[in-house]
Amino acid sequence: MTPGLIAQVLPGQKGQVISVGFTVTKKVGNSVVRNRTRRRLREAFRLVASEASSMRGGEIVLIGRATTRGRDFSLLKEDVRRCLVMLSCE
Repeated sequence: MTPGLIAQVLPGQKGQVISVGFTVTKKVGNSVVRNRTRRRLREAFRLVASEASSMRGGEIVLIGRATTRGRDFSLLKEDVRRCLVMLSCE
């Protein structure tokens, strides 16, 4: 759990593909706000994952929160990076 998002991680084997899912609940806002939040998460993951190509595989679900939509994008990328480190450590 980070300030910008919640991550559920299921580690896998090295060389396995990282499967990722994005979800944002209705508590965050209407469909426009939820979709914008989901797009921010997806882009942050895309940028961070391209930096870390030799990571261990597994499954990860990134759950957007109300603070995700207002969080500075560089901080959001740091949150995603922390979640990927959790994936490689477990």
